Amino acid sequence: MKVPFQDFHQPYAELKEELDAAYLRFMESGWFVLGGETAAFEEEYAAFCGAAHAVGVANGLEALHLALLALGVKPGDEVIVPSNTYIATWLAVTQAGAKPVPVEPDPGTFNIDPEKIETAISRRTKAILAVNLYGQPCDYDQIRKMADDHGLHFAIDNAQAQGARYKGRSVGGLADIECHSFYPSKNLGAYGEAGAVTTNDPDLAEKIKVLRNYGSRVRYHNEVVGFNSRIDELQAAFLRVKLRHLDEWNSRRARVAGTYLEGLADNESLILPRVPDWADPVWHLFVIRHPRRDALQQHLTERGVATLIHYPIPPHRSGAYSVESGNHSWPDLPIAESLAEEILSLPIGPHLREEQLSVVCDAVREFVN
Repeated sequence: MKVPFQDFHQPYAELKEELDAAYLRFMESGWFVLGGETAAFEEEYAAFCGAAHAVGVANGLEALHLALLALGVKPGDEVIVPSNTYIATWLAVTQAGAKPVPVEPDPGTFNIDPEKIETAISRRTKAILAVNLYGQPCDYDQIRKMADDHGLHFAIDNAQAQGARYKGRSVGGLADIECHSFYPSKNLGAYGEAGAVTTNDPDLAEKIKVLRNYGSRVRYHNEVVGFNSRIDELQAAFLRVKLRHLDEWNSRRARVAGTYLEGLADNESLILPRVPDWADPVWHLFVIRHPRRDALQQHLTERGVATLIHYPIPPHRSGAYSVESGNHSWPDLPIAESLAEEILSLPIGPHLREEQLSVVCDAVREFVN
């Protein structure tokens, strides 16, 4: 049996009637940019996140970039980021003209370790940009205290954790500003590129609205140097449909993760993700660690199980941030580098069938036992 890493056909099959109706509604509206679908999605997504405001933008990277600009991040500033994350987190800092300052993760949760943030703060630090990586929330309270103690902004890259909860509270409205990607593979995935920014601060929300629309509130009246970063009206219509089913689909992911955690436990060579008591992750990815990761991946491929590596190259080791590209040398980041050598993402999703899940577990156990 073949087990794909992710199934893009079943979500449409399940929601075909609703998605087709959304498409027809969009086509018949005659309004394609910043219309009623966008306004409705922003209202509904803000409520879902427990935030006062949501602003739809073109994609997740733009959400991060515009959020940092709205916070006043500028050239010469520093922004603390995780050493273990997708490079978009770092790119947004660079695009704002600032310098990313990496902090190592907790190797059990994969998220930034709050205990290590203090030593990375300097007089140039403007903000802490944490990530809810792989669908698990970071420790908001500890990071918030660190930010408040040093007078810093607190931002979140929530590209992978739509619907997660921290101490019973929905993520999306807990930091100063939170940034979301709706890339097709995300838990709340569009059928193309899309993103959003959520916040409880009306001034920040208004700044994002101006920045995404050429720096303009009123057509041809450009107040600042802005961008064309508006969410597509059709994607907003599709996302409204999927949002209504997101909690249920996240619950299905949690059941798959529970099967993995139980079925793959008690093996010394295999390290499973750790979930703190205060976290309710949504399992965007199920990431394991093994010292012979490449051999394990090859074994699973031979058994028909598709896997991916998130992420094989830490940002500081990429060409974009190499010393040769003009960047200064980075501190030693052994945890991020070790994770890059050992992590492997197993198939997970709301449409993974029981028989497929059994194939994955059996194949992993065959290798590690």
